[in-house]
Amino acid sequence: MHSLILILTAMIWGAAFVAQSVGMDHLGPFTFNMARFLIGGLVLLPAIPLLDRLSRRTPDKSPAARRTLLKGGVLCGLALGVAATAQQFGVKYTTVGKAGFITALYIVMVPLLGMLVGRKPAGRIWGSVVLAVAGLYLLCMEGSLRLGLGDLLVLGCSVLFAVHILIIDRFSPLVDGVRLSCIQFFVAAAVSAVGMLLFEQPGWSALTAAWAPVLYAGVLSSGVGYTLQVVGQKGMDPTVASLLLSLESVFSVLAGWVLLHQSMNLRELAGCALMFGGILLAQLPAKRTETSA
Repeated sequence: MHSLILILTAMIWGAAFVAQSVGMDHLGPFTFNMARFLIGGLVLLPAIPLLDRLSRRTPDKSPAARRTLLKGGVLCGLALGVAATAQQFGVKYTTVGKAGFITALYIVMVPLLGMLVGRKPAGRIWGSVVLAVAGLYLLCMEGSLRLGLGDLLVLGCSVLFAVHILIIDRFSPLVDGVRLSCIQFFVAAAVSAVGMLLFEQPGWSALTAAWAPVLYAGVLSSGVGYTLQVVGQKGMDPTVASLLLSLESVFSVLAGWVLLHQSMNLRELAGCALMFGGILLAQLPAKRTETSA
């Protein structure tokens, strides 16, 4: 059952790239993200007491715990807000399938960035990096041997999402995950609101025209998707959970093909296969000799 829940989460997140692409027909990137994160935070508000009752837990309300929760939520929200902005701009200039696969590189980048805080990656990680870089070349390189603007932006968002994951890794053992996510959504919405007011001219008519993709990205991708992830990962090996969640990149390609009628040539498909292979290799359980080193 937990595996099915995580696969459903991956489907929701994969299809979200379609919502982001369609939403750009009516809204600027900052406005779209402000709306989706605000909705995501509002959706999680009633989920917090519900999950408390289901798990029969009493949250720590001490001043130290509140400070830790607030610090973690703010840092996560800042990272998420900037990462989502880069992704949203990138989706405007690339296809849904490319955006999904390049974003999924965060799974490879997390252990690499972890070296900066003293976490040496296992030897197999270097093989996954080689596969991912080769796949990125086949998927994104143009005739002039350069990455397109959209691909570069999404690649940048992938690095930022890796930073976001590492921040969550730091604070999630210390605070309640749903509360942390709720705070980060409101902070990310505030970050996006600043850009919206400075660079865009949002109108109510544009928001109403994009109501469907905004609601999907806000309610399902942000609010429901995160809640399903929390429920699905309970009692499951985190490596297996990450592997299942990485299927979002596959579902993003299928969503772009089915809903937006986007196509990919053989070279791009080969690039996707190599990137996905690198992602899978990075998530394989470490050998006993590697874990004991």
